[in-house]
Parts: sequence; C-alpha cells; structure tokens
Amino acid sequence: MKRVLLASVLSVLMSGAFAEGQKQDPFTHGDAAAGGAKAAACFACHGPNGNGAINPEWPKLAAQHSSYIYAQLNAFQKQARKQPVMMGQVATLSDADMKNLAAFFASQAPVPGVASKDAVAGAEKLYRGGDAGRGLPACAACHGPQGLGNAASAYPRLSGQNPGYTANQLKNYRSGDRGGANAAIMQAIAGKLKDGEIQALASYVAGLQ
Repeated sequence: MKRVLLASVLSVLMSGAFAEGQKQDPFTHGDAAAGGAKAAACFACHGPNGNGAINPEWPKLAAQHSSYIYAQLNAFQKQARKQPVMMGQVATLSDADMKNLAAFFASQAPVPGVASKDAVAGAEKLYRGGDAGRGLPACAACHGPQGLGNAASAYPRLSGQNPGYTANQLKNYRSGDRGGANAAIMQAIAGKLKDGEIQALASYVAGLQ
C-alpha cells in the first residue's frame, strides 16, 4: 500500500512539473514540442489537440498520461493490441516519435466530460467500492477517486473520456479481444461486468473531474 501511495504522489508531482513548462516528459523523456510537430495526423481522429470531438467512440488523448499513451502505441506497433487503423498509423513511427507524441498529448489541456445522472447511483458504488461478492475491485484503486489514473504505473486517466470509447474497451477486455499493457488485469475485471454496468461506468467516469 505504501508503494502504491508513493507512486501516486510521485505521479502527481512529476506530472505537475511537466505541465509547468519542462521540455522533457518525466516518464517517457519525450519532447512535447517535437511531438506536436507530428501530431496533425492524429487530430483527424482524436480531435484538435486530442480532445476527441470527431467521433465519441474514439478516445480523447489530451492530458492522458504519456506512459500510458506510449505503452499503447507500442502495443499497436507490435500488434499486441489490434486495431487496423492504429496499426497502420504507428507502423512507421520510431521509438522517439512515439515518446514525443505521448509527451505532446499528455501536456494538452483536457475538455471535461459529462455523466448521465441515471448512471451515477449504480456506477459510483462500483467505481469507488467495487463488489466484494463478485471479486470486483474498486476502479478507484487504480484509476483514482477523480479518475486521474496513475502515470507512474501507466494506469490511464478516465476522467472526461468519451463514454462510447470506454464502454467499447471494457467490452473488448471482457471478450479478450484487447491485449497490451495490463490486459490480463482488465480482462479479469471486465469479465465480471454486465452490459448495463459497463454503460453506467463509462458514463460515470466521463463526468469525473
């Protein structure tokens, strides 16, 4: 527990330092300015500066942890995570390109999301307390009470994420179709979730701030 708390504190402190103007990202050592110079192609799907206004089933990248983005880009490139468009996009990226893009999107200001009021009652209980009877841990244990994730552990930020994207990813974990970093953990958790719970959780985390 002490190690988890320490990692969370370091994550917040280091992310804050980078946000205040450090050139080099503390987790990937990527250069945000260099990443910004290559990010225009990403905006076509992920919206201006990664704020996801194009398609609600595609993810927002703005303010996502660089460690997580970098891990996912690697997973697409190595085809551990399969999505035809993304596998094509990352095929020619160098390791430095991926680190720089991750640093750029991590440095962008996020646009808040909105949760459905109907989703809050059931989803909040699962998110914050889990369900011991079904062996479901609280989502907040890894993703934090405000859904800000943990950069040091490459646990993603969920706050403000497009609900359609979050729901689809939980279903992909449940079916075993999504691989990559931490896939085994998420497959075990999502495998116990019902469709209605997935939809409620996806909406709930969109409104976390």
